[in-house]
Amino acid sequence: MHRLSLDLGERSYPILFGRGLLRVKDVLEPYLGREGVLVVTNETVAPLYLNDVLKMLGGRKVDQLVLPDGEQYKTLDTLNLIFNTLLEKGHNRGTVLLALGGGVIGDMTGFAAACYQRGVDFIQIPTTLLAQVDSSVGGKTAVNHRLGKNMIGAFHQPKAVLIDINTLKTLPDREFKSGLAEVIKYSLIIDREFFAWLEENMQDLLARKDQALLYAVEVSCRLKAQVVSADEREGGIRAILNLGHTFGHAIETHQGYGSWLHGEAIAVGMVMAAQMSGLMGLLTSSDVGRIENLLRAAGLPVVRPENISAQQFLDLMAVDKKAQRGIIRLVLLESIGTAIVSADYDRSKLAAILELR
Repeated sequence: MHRLSLDLGERSYPILFGRGLLRVKDVLEPYLGREGVLVVTNETVAPLYLNDVLKMLGGRKVDQLVLPDGEQYKTLDTLNLIFNTLLEKGHNRGTVLLALGGGVIGDMTGFAAACYQRGVDFIQIPTTLLAQVDSSVGGKTAVNHRLGKNMIGAFHQPKAVLIDINTLKTLPDREFKSGLAEVIKYSLIIDREFFAWLEENMQDLLARKDQALLYAVEVSCRLKAQVVSADEREGGIRAILNLGHTFGHAIETHQGYGSWLHGEAIAVGMVMAAQMSGLMGLLTSSDVGRIENLLRAAGLPVVRPENISAQQFLDLMAVDKKAQRGIIRLVLLESIGTAIVSADYDRSKLAAILELR
């Protein structure tokens, strides 16, 4: 078992990762408290891993809630099912919620934990690559609104994150590739050497070889932990973690949640951000090409959907959480491994990017 720490003073917590951790009985014991546990999962993950988790929690009062699977269910209505279960089963402030699943389950369970009786503890057990390297770490929790992704939520840090890479063996190819988009993102914004490693080792990752997976997950989590430790609530540097997200969230919202997977939309968004950086003279055309080639090698889309117009992009980007006083702020690249957040850009160049097909 490997261990990282996300340093937030008294709210610091471990990120534990390795192979077969869902079979280690006492690994969660230090983070469970003395009261009950509610395990929240979905109908896809439950048949695969719920029994393993229940065995880890043996001897405790444990309730379980199995939700429908999919981004389209990341709503206030589904969130209310968690509250209903907590209340009906008599859970109190000592309860720990346990999120077993991908980013949708983690985000909703974390948001429920932030709200229930004004805040209870929760633990993340992410089972998708995207959740393992991104959404389970950092304390962002939310549900979607029809007008914008993740627009209703709260910052609420988990007590621990438990990552078992064996869960990636059952992940469908499309979901796995979606997670690779976030892995690539870290290399683009922080770590040029990691980008070069990904170029050399993408086939091993696609083959889901253990050593490649462990390395990619560890580096991604370490890089995210560094950024979150420096800026927990996205007042400054943490915004670079949103590379491609302003464009990508617009695609997700326009196409309908779940039509494009998050990582697919973010991959296209990162290409658009790279192209914008190139137009502004920040990024060389060679580096723009390397970025597109790596995303293609990961099996991810690099071309936006045909049915979204430039004006629709602008309208949806205007409600992005990074917009300030109506001005769209973009995460751009000065080079592979160096990102900036800027509202000072030529609007005509943004218009040109939004018109590209």
